[in-house]
This record gives sequence, C-alpha cells and structure tokens, in this order.
Amino acid sequence: MASHVRAAAVAAAALLVAGAATGCGSGSAGGDDRPAASSTASAPATSADRERGQDPGPDVSGGRLPALPAALTGQRLDWKRCAAPVGAGRDARAPGGDWQCATLTAPLDYREPDGGTIGIALIRSRATDSDRRVGSLLFNFGGPGGSGVAGMPGHAPGFTALHTRYDLVAFDPRGVAASSAVVCRDDRQTEASFRLDFTPDTRAEERSYLDDAVAFGAGCAKRSGKVLPHVGTSNAARDMDLVRQVLGDEKLHYFGFSYGTELGGTYAHLFPRRVGRIALDAVVDPSADFVRHARNQVLGFQRALDNYFESTGTTPEAGTARLARLLDRLDKKPLPTGTGRPLTESLAVTGVLSQLYGEDSWPTLTAALNEAESGDGGTLLRLADSYNNRDENGRYGRDQHAQRAISCADAKGRVSAEEVRTAHLADFRKVSPVFGPFLAWDLAGWCASWPVDGEHETPEVGAEGAAPILVIGGKGDSATPYEGSLRMVEELGEGVGVQITYEGEGHGAYLTGNGCIASAVDRYFLDGKVPADNTTCS
Repeated sequence: MASHVRAAAVAAAALLVAGAATGCGSGSAGGDDRPAASSTASAPATSADRERGQDPGPDVSGGRLPALPAALTGQRLDWKRCAAPVGAGRDARAPGGDWQCATLTAPLDYREPDGGTIGIALIRSRATDSDRRVGSLLFNFGGPGGSGVAGMPGHAPGFTALHTRYDLVAFDPRGVAASSAVVCRDDRQTEASFRLDFTPDTRAEERSYLDDAVAFGAGCAKRSGKVLPHVGTSNAARDMDLVRQVLGDEKLHYFGFSYGTELGGTYAHLFPRRVGRIALDAVVDPSADFVRHARNQVLGFQRALDNYFESTGTTPEAGTARLARLLDRLDKKPLPTGTGRPLTESLAVTGVLSQLYGEDSWPTLTAALNEAESGDGGTLLRLADSYNNRDENGRYGRDQHAQRAISCADAKGRVSAEEVRTAHLADFRKVSPVFGPFLAWDLAGWCASWPVDGEHETPEVGAEGAAPILVIGGKGDSATPYEGSLRMVEELGEGVGVQITYEGEGHGAYLTGNGCIASAVDRYFLDGKVPADNTTCS
C-alpha cells in the first residue's frame, strides 16, 4: 500500500530515488556482532520435509490452515532462459549471469490446498560466486501491483554486491502481471475515468466520481472474480514461503521496498521461525489503518514538497500557496497541452507528486510548473501519464487494477462520501492544501462497493522469535514517511527490528548510492553482521 494514491506507478515509483553523499552517524560504523540467521549456505529441503507437507501458517482468525500437499511442496521448477521482460530496461542484464524464468504452482485458496491452483511467475539470476553462495534472495519492489519479473532485471545492477552470493529472485505476486493479473476495465474506460474530477466540488461531480469507483469494482468482479478474493498480502506471503521451500532454502532471505515492507512484515508474522536475513526499506506504517495510511501519505508528500520549495529559495508556505492557486485555476479551466487532452487539476496533482520521490526529479518539476503557469500543461500531463502507466498510444498498464484489488482485499476500511466531507476533508486539507483533498476523496473512491471484504484494520507484523530484521526509514521519504519505520520496529517486537535511519531525500535508501546504508545492508546479507540498532546514515 505504499502507493495508495490513485493510479500510482507502483513498482517504478517505489524506487525513484536520488543520488546522495555517503556518511555515517554514531553507531553505524562497526555494528554489533550478532549473527543474522543462516550465516552459511541454506540446505535444500529434504525429501521427508517434502512428503510431510508445508505448514502454511495461521489463518485470519488465528487457527491453523491445512498443510500443503506434497504435489505442491515437492514440485520441481522448470527454469528456462528468458529475455529481460518488456519494461525492464534496455540494458537490463544481471552482471555475470543470464535470466531464467519459471512458474510456481500455488493453491488459489490456502484454506483448500487440494483445490484450484494459481501460477506464480518467477525470474532469477544465479549467484556470481557459486562457491560462496548463501541461497536465494527474494525481492518485492513495491506497489502493491508491481511486477517483480519485469522489475528485477532493471534493478539488478543496484544489487551487484548481493548478487555475488545470492541468486536474485523476484516474482509477480498473485493477481499481478503474469500471475493471473487482475483486470477491471479497458483503456477507453480508463481514459474516461481520468477525465473526472478527483476532488469533486459539486454533488454532480461527486456522483460521477463515486459511480466510476463502483463501476471499477464491478468490472473487477466480472473480469477477475475467481482470483479477487485470494489476492491479499497474507496469501502473497504464503506464496513466498512456498517459493522458499521449492527453491531449497531453509530460511527466507528477502529484500522488500515500500509495499514490499508490509509484505515482509506479514511474512515474519506468519513464519517467524523461517525468517533468515530480511531487510525492509521505505517502510509502510503497520499501525496505520485505511484512513491514517492516506493521511500519512498526505504528510509525506507535503514534506517532500516543502523540501523542494526550500531548495528553490522559496518558503514552503509561499510555494504551497502558489501551487494551490494554480490547481484552483485548473479546476475551473484545464490547460491545453498540444495533444488534444487537457491538463486537469487531478492530472496536475498526479504530475507534481510523481516528481517528489527523489531530488533528481526536482528540476523537471520546476520546468513543468513554470510551463503550466505560462499556460501550457504539456509537461505536467506527460509526467502524469508516465505515473499512470499510459503509453503514447493511449494504452494503460494494469498495475492499478492489481493495486486496488490487493489493497481492498487487505484493508477493511470503507469510507462514505459523507464521512469524507464531515470527518476527513478539512483535516487532510490542513495538512496539505495541495494533496489533502486529492487523498481525502480517494478514501471514498478507492474501495467503494468493493465485491470482496477486507481482511484487517491494520496488518499483523508481530514476529516474536524471529531473527533480526533490518528496518530502514528515510527522513525525506515522500510516500512512506519516516515514522512508519519506527512503528514497524515497535510492532515486530523486542529484539527483532533493527532501526536504520537515512537522513536524506527519496523513497527508499539502499539504491540512493549512500555508502553507509550500502555497507550496513551488504554486511548483513553477505556476512551475517547485524548493524547496531539506531544506526544513522547521512
């Protein structure tokens, strides 16, 4: 849920981070000598383990789910060489190895493991130093709704050090891309949706906005009703444990970013004794319910906007007021763009927030805002289209469909328009006049009349007895504010979460190039050295 905002670019946005200078604060140089779990290569699962069947963890009520049949736990993956998927980047090849793809068979419903199945798409590149291989390192780059199969090759160059001793492995979570993707509407319907006012000012605009949200849910039920009840994060975590076992790892080694931190925390809660080396970067607040999660994002994006304005020599108050006036004008009269598609207020907000994931995007934001104030909305529209995963031919990706399906399968929150008007709109607007109304109304539109009930008010991440887990929070993170990392450490439980603070900008710290962060994380994964709690990197 790390990009709850409507039509987020999920995986792509989750790792839009800026370069930063290296440096370490107190306590970050040497760390302590507590070993992480599985400091030697993981042993493959034995045939007895496979025959016995794998425990899939507790269900929502705390009871036990049936053991998985040996046909699933003992399956052998048919790995085949494959090209870097479309969207992974022109130069997306892992150094020292080729990509291999396979499909894991998992139960559609873990309550009925002998029933229907679902295919989970996987991609990997083998460790470059096979003699010192630790095991597999599973990744999730964010979302929910982001394709790990498409994202892994493009991100792999950032994990060269880890690749020496780990097979880099990523997957499309259930309901995403090649793993039975949720589909809810076609491109024509999506284009019509983006012409609506996402911050309705009249009852007519409000009805159109809410009717569209209901139609979206109905479309999901019609086109993807079979998988829709089973795409929640807890089931994705159970899939990860099946991946672990089938790959032959005794413990799960995992690196999760953004929404991937919620997925990692959920895994640790379900399977604390199977936690190997896990790092969570750009952390979703596990204590936040549906409403507070949205409010956290309002706060995070406004903080990033304040930092942006300060970098231009403008006070945050003056810059925010000026931007709010521009948005108000767009609400009344959208700007031309030279494409035949106008820049609306809602698309402008999307274009602005798309550039707040890291400092390297700020010059583009300046140019886009200057252009818009001069009467041309072209650049802001292009930024919004990229964030909304729209190509130049008007085709939209399906990431948003899976994102909403997973979010609504997870969270029980269902907020009415009346509640938005009376309980949340003023508060959100006070936090940010730019992003507040947008995300307040999103509460009513996101899961309205959703055909599947949510699983929980907040995700369960308590992991008593688990090995140490690194929790990395950035002070300048726009989409997942820093406080979420503190909450994650608290809820994982005493002796489990190890706090690392990054005093820089960007959504995610490891891929900024910060040497202090890289050193702490690499030593943990490669050598099993757990850094000191409350390590600070700047």
